[in-house]
Amino acid sequence: MNLMRVGYLLMAVGLAVTEWPSLFNRDKPWPLYEGTNTYMLVAMGLLALLGLRHPVKLLPILVFESAWKVMWLVVVARPLWAADQMDRDTSDVASACLWVIIVIAVTPWRYVFVQYFAAGGDPWFRSRETMSSRSTLTHGQAS
Repeated sequence: MNLMRVGYLLMAVGLAVTEWPSLFNRDKPWPLYEGTNTYMLVAMGLLALLGLRHPVKLLPILVFESAWKVMWLVVVARPLWAADQMDRDTSDVASACLWVIIVIAVTPWRYVFVQYFAAGGDPWFRSRETMSSRSTLTHGQAS
C-alpha cells in the first residue's frame, strides 16, 4: 500500500513542479493543444494527491500513467531513437516518461489483472429481479 503511495507522490510532485507553475505564469490565452495537455496533467496530479489517501481506489490512475507513457515510448520515441532522428524536445519528453519505471514497479499488477481483466464485469442492464428488489427497498417495504 505504501509503495503505491510512493507512485502517487512521485506523480503529484512531478506534475506540480512541471505543470502547475504555468497555471500562474500565463499572460496570454492558451493554444488549444497546450492548454488541453496542461490542464489534463494538472487534473492527473490532483487525482494522484487523492491517491495518497485512497491508493487502491485510485489504482486506475497508476495504470493510465503507465499505459500512456509506455505506449508513447514504444510507438513514438523508440523509432525516432532507433533512426537517430530524436530532436531535443522529444528527448526531453522521453526522459521525463522514463520515470514511469517507478510507477510500474509500485503498481500491484497481479491485483490489476485479477480485478480488471479476470473478474466478471458489471452488468450492462439490471435484471427484473434487481429492479423489483430496489423498488421494494426504496418504498420502505424491505423484509
